[in-house]
Amino acid sequence: MKRQDIIGQEEVWQRLMQMAKENHLPHAMLFCGPQGTGKLATALYLAQYLICENHNGYDQPCGSCRQCSMVQKWEHPDLHFTYPTIKLSSMGSQHKPVSEDFIKEWRLMIKGHAYPTFEEWMEMIGTTNQQAIITAAESDSLSQKLSLKASQGGYKVSLIWLPEKMNQECANKLLKLIEEPPSKTVFILVSEEPQMLLETIRSRVQRIDFKRIAQADIQQALIEKRGLSETDALRIARLADGNWNKATEALEPSSENELFLTQFQTLMRLAYSRNIKELKRWSDEVSEYGREKQKRFLLYTMRLIRENFMYNFQQEELNYMTLQEENFARNFARFVNEDNILPICDMVNLALRDIGQNANAKIVFFDFALQMIMQLKHQ
Repeated sequence: MKRQDIIGQEEVWQRLMQMAKENHLPHAMLFCGPQGTGKLATALYLAQYLICENHNGYDQPCGSCRQCSMVQKWEHPDLHFTYPTIKLSSMGSQHKPVSEDFIKEWRLMIKGHAYPTFEEWMEMIGTTNQQAIITAAESDSLSQKLSLKASQGGYKVSLIWLPEKMNQECANKLLKLIEEPPSKTVFILVSEEPQMLLETIRSRVQRIDFKRIAQADIQQALIEKRGLSETDALRIARLADGNWNKATEALEPSSENELFLTQFQTLMRLAYSRNIKELKRWSDEVSEYGREKQKRFLLYTMRLIRENFMYNFQQEELNYMTLQEENFARNFARFVNEDNILPICDMVNLALRDIGQNANAKIVFFDFALQMIMQLKHQ
């Protein structure tokens, strides 16, 4: 891994390096911030820096020593990963899942890119609906690993991705580890919902906050890494809103956003024409998505409704849509106005709540579609 693999976040990295040079690097850190801001990427790079034997006080690992070579394959014996897991049908009834059960999938994912989402991880391990957690068995396994001396004589690094997924027993055991850390051990917790962690854990770690990536940094990365023109890179960087994942998703030819745009267009056209039969078919199709995907579609719908409302003001700096979304907005935006913007947003929020509470998706989406008929006034 290289420093340029982290988009922006120079201020965070310099803060970490300052603490390291002054020998004030905390033994337990909590990386927090919005999705797609590079928390995991920075944690991985920091782990390599700590384990590297030749950085000699510089602000980056050497990248060529024996330790770096092992870390770059994510196979270093002193680098331990913890992440949410599931119980597979192939596992014995007495077996409690631990991270080691999915280490091949984990390494494959972070070798691909260091900005993974929880949804990507769920697909990687073969599930979309099963609840993934970090079990007490994981904390027992980690405690055993960290009790051993570092095999290479340097730091031991425990990187915990999404610690908010720990169950209560696991969290209590991790707390004891953090309170009485093994020698030369650094814990890096990477969280998107730190408020879900035990207050006692949050009080014993140094919080490092990641801000949304600067628009200029995303634009430059798109130009350098993806070969985009300055104009195209600027449009996507503005749309990304500080989230590198959103920027890369916009470049995928068959991205989920394109599917969602098609479904959004279909919904609005059918609602406008009051085609109830086809709206029923539409709602049945969307209800076949997994619940997390259903929620992502509703959030996408919320965003496009807001963007279409703003499009009516005809100010380019307020436009945060892809070219395809803007093309649709040219004819559709006039149907989103002061009279219906808030009721439609309320409808989306209600549908999100119902889906989150495991309501029947077919009923939720058909009701949503029928209400949309009433909100789209013929102009």
